[in-house]
Amino acid sequence: MLFHVNYDIAGTSVIAPQDSTRWRKYAGRDVIPLWVADMDFPTAPAVVEALQQRVAEGLFGYGHPWPSLIESVVAHCAHEYQWAIDPDWLVWLPGLVPGLHLACRSVGQPGDGVFTATPIYPPFLSVPADSGRRLLSMPLIQDEMDGMSGWAWDFAATDALMKAARLFLLCHPHNPVGRAWREDELWQLAALAEKHDLVVCSDEIHCDLTLTGRHRPFATLSPEIAARTITLMAPSKTFNIAGLGCSFAIIPNAELRRNFRAAAHGIVPHVNVLGLAACEAAYRHGAAWRATLLDTLRSNAARVEQVINGLPGLSMTRVEATFLAWIDCREMGIERPAAFFEQAGVGLSDGIDFGPGREYARFIRLNFGTKRTLLDAALARMVEACTTN
Repeated sequence: MLFHVNYDIAGTSVIAPQDSTRWRKYAGRDVIPLWVADMDFPTAPAVVEALQQRVAEGLFGYGHPWPSLIESVVAHCAHEYQWAIDPDWLVWLPGLVPGLHLACRSVGQPGDGVFTATPIYPPFLSVPADSGRRLLSMPLIQDEMDGMSGWAWDFAATDALMKAARLFLLCHPHNPVGRAWREDELWQLAALAEKHDLVVCSDEIHCDLTLTGRHRPFATLSPEIAARTITLMAPSKTFNIAGLGCSFAIIPNAELRRNFRAAAHGIVPHVNVLGLAACEAAYRHGAAWRATLLDTLRSNAARVEQVINGLPGLSMTRVEATFLAWIDCREMGIERPAAFFEQAGVGLSDGIDFGPGREYARFIRLNFGTKRTLLDAALARMVEACTTN
């Protein structure tokens, strides 16, 4: 059986699983896929070893989180974020998106408003309606921060829209704009959540991929904020193991946790045993691998920023977290830049999916979580397309 396909693109060689969603999208075409948010890097050796040991046991029945796994999550939160979590706060999930659905279905009533800010990871836009709620969205703004332009909150507009909401879906760090929200920004959001008595569901799946500074979980601002917060985390983005389907919610408030579990009952399956094994190995033994990964991502981010900001009609702000670059193509004068660059041989995420209507149709998202030779080949294609257009 063939488990891997060797892709040779523009003189580069990448080994990718033949079942990779990202790579199969352009199978048979000379298009470098830098769209969906998984990376080309094999996961940490410790994770592979743990999976091999688990497979060798040959038993794959229903699984249940075991004490050392739970302790690895508790220890990770304590070490990385100085956050002392109670094991009882954990609710295990087969993915982060189900957590967004459960938050919507467990807070308030059908018809209630769910607030978020755009551009945003597309499920944030679809989950409210799927749960019988109303989406309330407003755009982030571009503002000067520390002498550079960056994406920021319009707190006056946020305040006005939150009045009609019951739930706040926060992306922290933010996908796609790459912001690692500062503590003062988090405090302002917390004050508004308290003012309007909102539950906050904070998607923190990229928390271990901060390229500058350290991540501050929203729930750690105060006990009062923790009591109204559902935090969603996972090792999947950091260790490139999204296909193993293992995430978790941290919910200190017992009533919120009860309602969240009740919404999952009979619908959301248990996490598979391989995902659980990979999670423990990643948190216990993956620190050195993660440090090397972050160095690579910092270098790749700087390279993307240098090239993009040097091209006519394109611009981007500095990526503070994630392995994703949000690129503004409005000055290009092209209606659908994603299609333009795909024609040039680079597959990117279409910005139209990250907001209502056509608000972000002239933006693209680029995944730089790949080997440098492949990234440079893709950037070279973008340069040629822009300079010959």
